[in-house]
Amino acid sequence: MARWASRLATAAVVLFVVGPLLAHLGVLPALGGFVLFDLGGLCALLGLLLGAIAAVRGAGAGRGLVLGGLIAVAFVVIAMPGGKVPRINDITTDTTNPPQFVKAGSLPGNHGRDMSYPGPSFAEQQRAGYPDLGPLKLAVPVDDAFKRVEAAARQLPDTQITRVDATAHALEGMSTTYIFRFHDDFVIEVRPDGAGSVVQMRSKSRDGKGDIGANAARIRAIFAKLD
Repeated sequence: MARWASRLATAAVVLFVVGPLLAHLGVLPALGGFVLFDLGGLCALLGLLLGAIAAVRGAGAGRGLVLGGLIAVAFVVIAMPGGKVPRINDITTDTTNPPQFVKAGSLPGNHGRDMSYPGPSFAEQQRAGYPDLGPLKLAVPVDDAFKRVEAAARQLPDTQITRVDATAHALEGMSTTYIFRFHDDFVIEVRPDGAGSVVQMRSKSRDGKGDIGANAARIRAIFAKLD
């Protein structure tokens, strides 16, 4: 059992490092690297369990227990934030009339993908998980607000602006996460609000069922620059 714990712990280290690395370098797709990373966490937990049983039976604190424990703790710490947010990957500040993608559907990674908003089920989960998320009102005319939006969007790291429509006051872009290189599409619309304007934004992941809070964080980052 101690030998199996050691083998699992060693496999955990390899998968824990290789998965993100290969995804970051583009050798594996983002989701493939993430699966290897999760598999590494599972191996670490199993190695920790078997190592603990072996230690209780008199084998002592072997490699499986120590190494498996270290990787398991790191995995849990990294995964914990994802358990605190809803398992959805399409976030918007307006669930009734969400901003619509125009350009994103024609991008290579989105061919054949349904870019429409998922509807009430996502809206309900978003309200429960992100009760603070909503539109941003600006006390400036729509044209001025849109200029601010474009400037703020261009400051986002690892982001490519794919559409700027000054007439419709709409902007689209694609952001890439740093480690796994996941691609997320976003759209921002500036709408009139009396003498001022209101900014509505939507951010959608291309892979996975959840986003570990990345899309909501992107909306907050843009709004923080505008506020």
